[in-house]
Amino acid sequence: MARSWPTRFRMMHTQLLLWILPATLIGAVLSALVASLLLVFPERARQLLIPRLVSFAIGTLLGAAFLDLLPDAIITVGAAHIHSIGLAVALGMLGFFLLEKLAFMHHSHDAIVDHEHLRTQAAGTLILIGTGLHNLLAGILVAAAFLTNIRLGIVLTVAVTAHHVPQQVGDIAVLLHGGMARGKALLLTALSGAAMVLGGLFAWSVLGVDASYMPYVLAVAAASLIYVAVADLIPGLHRHEGTRLSVLTVFLIAAGIGLIYVIQAAIGS
Repeated sequence: MARSWPTRFRMMHTQLLLWILPATLIGAVLSALVASLLLVFPERARQLLIPRLVSFAIGTLLGAAFLDLLPDAIITVGAAHIHSIGLAVALGMLGFFLLEKLAFMHHSHDAIVDHEHLRTQAAGTLILIGTGLHNLLAGILVAAAFLTNIRLGIVLTVAVTAHHVPQQVGDIAVLLHGGMARGKALLLTALSGAAMVLGGLFAWSVLGVDASYMPYVLAVAAASLIYVAVADLIPGLHRHEGTRLSVLTVFLIAAGIGLIYVIQAAIGS
């Protein structure tokens, strides 16, 4: 006897949890592990290496936003409602700007390229809270992408993980500078990253009920990636590199975009 549509939908929804949980765990745990390994390097080596990781992260964020999330959102709503996607992106970027101004969302890449700036701007507790909220939002967006289709979820997981590695290094570096023991700093940073899993579970339980507004969730997700890349990471690189043009930086940004393109082509729709 054929299963009813509600039954099939519930089965599909449950199966997607098997993608969402590992993806959010990878984004949270893997980035923390890589960050802890990078802390083994001397300070001078980190100062050279981390901006390269940030450059690559910029490419993955922009690639995921412009090559996958936005096109999928536009195709889903159709040409008649394309302006509503643009409005969702604009309002999303405005919202992230306001959140950052209110110190509810903090990206600590400046701690990597300009330690003194962040030391004077935020205490370790604020960094953990802000990063935790940021990770919670990232988990929601990753789950929303998987609920749309698996390809989008995988692409967004790659972009978020690439972005989280330098962020985690910056967070841990600031905590250590504040006198916290290395083990405690790593543990608290990992717990902050676990908020991504909670965000994924929340989105899976709530967003999977009605898919009609999913294109707008994807538009807001794209706004988040664009905002982080353009308003946070790129200015940090400018401060680090000054006026000189770094061919390696350009190459790494292009490599990040290329990675998203290759993943998208390999997985398909």
